[in-house]
Order: sequence, then structure tokens, then C-alpha cells
Amino acid sequence: MKIDLYLVGIGTGNLGHVTQQAVNILGRSDIIMVPKKGSEKSDLADLRYQICHQLLGSKRPPIFEFDIPKRASEGEYLENVDNWHEAIAHAWKSTIDRARLTQKQTVKKVALMVWGDPSLYDSTLRIAERLDPIPSVKVVPGITSIQALAAAHQIPINDLGASFLVTTGRRLLEEGFPKDYNKVVVMLDGNCSFNSLKGDNFYIWWGAYLGMPNQIICSGNLDDVAEIIVKERKKARDKHGWIMDTYLIKKC
Repeated sequence: MKIDLYLVGIGTGNLGHVTQQAVNILGRSDIIMVPKKGSEKSDLADLRYQICHQLLGSKRPPIFEFDIPKRASEGEYLENVDNWHEAIAHAWKSTIDRARLTQKQTVKKVALMVWGDPSLYDSTLRIAERLDPIPSVKVVPGITSIQALAAAHQIPINDLGASFLVTTGRRLLEEGFPKDYNKVVVMLDGNCSFNSLKGDNFYIWWGAYLGMPNQIICSGNLDDVAEIIVKERKKARDKHGWIMDTYLIKKC
């Protein structure tokens, strides 16, 4: 049976960031799928449960968890990502099949809670295309970490009349700061790639757990604050078992 798959952006972990549209869609779904990323990242699943409990109440749909497969770290990057996406699609299908066996009603409307927004550095839209039959996909937008970063630092992302680039830590490390932009937003950086820019004239606005009670932010000339960010990041990761951070860098 072809399903309606709702990819629901839930922001960065702040209940106030979840839109009314998201609440309505989640409440009308037959089931809600919640990903698990291991015990060290149980907080991420717990936050999704908290959203369901506090915003949907006792009439919330049944929740079905599934384990996120691990992505291979050795070998060619794009091939590893492709295999990883295929494994996640299989996990989705298995979860939906399990829901159909345990629910007395037909499982037609399936909601998946997506961190941030499904359109920005998230693979759920691509993974959905791997399901057979391909579902009818509907996207509910959410607040991104970029918006939360700008709000936390109370800054505009772009300079007047200028554009900016959104990229990953891996590409910043491999390609350096792009010459056609004066501002770059960096996401998915587990290696503090901003250190590769030390020695030049850069300013950084950094934030982790954006919008959450344990939010951490830091800003300043890169040479002055890089080591502070590295230490704060490690301390926070050791404490929580996981970290999500984003930063904006400007060439001065």
C-alpha cells in the first residue's frame, strides 16, 4: 500500500520552535516514527517523545522507534552515504510493516520527525525515494540551526546586498574558504575545521545545542576564540555524549 509520508521539521530541540502546522500533522498521523542513534544519543529520541507528550497530549498517535544504521567510515564517501541511505530506507520499511502488524487500523499516514528542516543538510527526502512503492511525500518546514544561530547571536546572516554560502566542515577543510563569499555557514563539522583558517583575518559566531536550555555560544576573532570553542565543544560532548553545532565565519 502506498503511504502518505510526512517529513515534519521540529526545529533544534526547543518546544517553542515546533510550528502549529507540525503539531496538526503529527496529531492526525496514524503512526509517528522516531529514530534512535544509540544510547549515547538517547537525548535526541527523548526530545522527540517530549514534543509528542507535551504538544499532542494523550491522544497522540502510536510511536514506533527504529535504529539508525551506522555509516561506514572507511572507503569512498559518496558510496558509503549511498549504502547508508539504502539501509535507513530498509529500516523505515521494516518499521512501517511492524506497525501494520500491531495496529488494528490501517497505517496510511506516517509521520517522521526531522531535526531542523527536511530541506537543509538532511537526507530524508532522498531516502523516501528509495521506498517501494514511492510514498506521497509532504514536507512540513521547521526552524533550522542557521536561524537559531543568528537569533542566539542577534545578527543578520548576510551582509547588506551580499550573499553567503552554506557548506560542510569536510568541504571547508578540503577546499578552504571560498573566494567568492565573505560569509560562510558551516554545518556537520565534527573536526573543528575552522582551525584550518587560523592565521588569517576571520571572525566566527559559533553555537551548540542551539535553542535548547543547554545552549552554548561563543564569538570573536577566530585566532582569539578557536581554542576556547574546541575546549567548550569537547567538554559539552563528553558531558552529553553528543553535540550539534553550527557556525558562521566572516572574512574581515
